[in-house]
Amino acid sequence: MTVIPIQQLHQNNVLQFFKEHWGSTEMVISSGIYDCSKLDGFAYVDEQNMLLGLVTYIIRDKECEIISLDSIMEGKGIGSLLVQAVEQHAFEHDCTMITLITTNDNLQALKFYQKRGYQLVEIIQNAVEQARAYKPEIPLLGNDGIPIRDEIRLVKQSGLS
Repeated sequence: MTVIPIQQLHQNNVLQFFKEHWGSTEMVISSGIYDCSKLDGFAYVDEQNMLLGLVTYIIRDKECEIISLDSIMEGKGIGSLLVQAVEQHAFEHDCTMITLITTNDNLQALKFYQKRGYQLVEIIQNAVEQARAYKPEIPLLGNDGIPIRDEIRLVKQSGLS
């Protein structure tokens, strides 16, 4: 099993992965509207080249923003390896911080990122309502029946572990 740049995957595999796990390749968050299939990223593949995890990101100036992260098998370290690959790449390209946005219902992501040195820096109230104006298929209820309303921005500064 290994982490590879997303560009080494067949584009159809990337498209299918996003459609299965996110409903589409489009991500609508307060920092922008992104087609994840066209972003830079890393994939975690097994010996048969089966896609088990995927992370996408963008770099603007000295800031790297993780746009999506998904792992087929929870608790196996796949997400951690993918985030480490992004962090390594970002810091090699002189980024001073890595940011990401998740929704208020995503307690798993909030736990995951905080354990890896990310800090909560901003709550963007009712951001998901605005995103639904563009992408109405975003559900009203999320994990554990929590209403999806707000976005939470997390940041990790360069050099932190």
